[in-house]
Amino acid sequence: MDATDGVSPADAVTAGANPADAVPADADPAGTVPADAAAARAMPAGAVPVGSMRRGPAVGLALACHPGPALAVTALACALALGSGLGGPRSALVTVAVLTGQLSVGWCNDAYDARRDAHAGRPGKPAADGTVAPGTVWAAAGVALALCVPLSLTCGILAGTVHLAAVAAAWLYNLRLKATALSWLPYVTGFAALPTAVALSGPGETWPRWWTVAAGALLGFAAHLADTLPDIAADRADGIRGLPHRLGDTGTRLLLPLPLLGATAVLAFGPPGPVDASGVAALVLAGGAALVGPAFGHRWRKAALAGAVAVAAVDLPLLLLARGATGS
Repeated sequence: MDATDGVSPADAVTAGANPADAVPADADPAGTVPADAAAARAMPAGAVPVGSMRRGPAVGLALACHPGPALAVTALACALALGSGLGGPRSALVTVAVLTGQLSVGWCNDAYDARRDAHAGRPGKPAADGTVAPGTVWAAAGVALALCVPLSLTCGILAGTVHLAAVAAAWLYNLRLKATALSWLPYVTGFAALPTAVALSGPGETWPRWWTVAAGALLGFAAHLADTLPDIAADRADGIRGLPHRLGDTGTRLLLPLPLLGATAVLAFGPPGPVDASGVAALVLAGGAALVGPAFGHRWRKAALAGAVAVAAVDLPLLLLARGATGS
């Protein structure tokens, strides 16, 4: 469940995912370099940007975990747990387990990329601009991962195994797969694992319905495309050749709406019975968000990711419907 790089699989969705790995950028779609990045590149080696002087190491460490994607994935896990009827204490346990996994993935991402981010002059990277030492970020990632293991297994052996597999996939994304044609795989794995781990955390370790897993996988794929889209030019310059980089800016923008709409369609048409009003409304709203996000990417670099988050918010009520939550 990553949500790094942007965001992390879940993290994104367990691995969100952050997948995300969540969310750097240094060049606009035309490939030009923003003024702050250019200034950073012109600084003497070892100098600390002025902006980083206003932040202490504690703040820098907090920002290095990719807080946006980490909190988004954690909030989604909490909503799924509460909506699945796990109860307050069990839902809290699931939420904390997912949070520690997301923190480990986000910190791993920033620590591993610190040298490349510093060389590229990427703003907003505390491990690269001297705000916090990369070794400290690595240590934080290790502590978070060490906490994640027992917390996950306390949710249940099956649930914990699924969640830890997603976290492992997110770490593998950070350390290796990000630069390959399989860059999408940890995001798909992580987001599909989130509803699975939540369902297995309940009494009887009930497996989720197939459409919740399929929708999570599609959302994870879309999250990877949206998260990477603003950074394609800068990442290519660093030698990263993930799937979105191979598709290019235009190809990624054209592909992005398909998994977003596919996730909503699976949730609307997957459960037995006719599509009700909520399903129709979700399809309409998701369609608008899926198309508007990539279209406005040239004006706002996070527009595509914001559109993906909007579609996920639209899909959440469908995920929480009793007829679509779990099955035997």
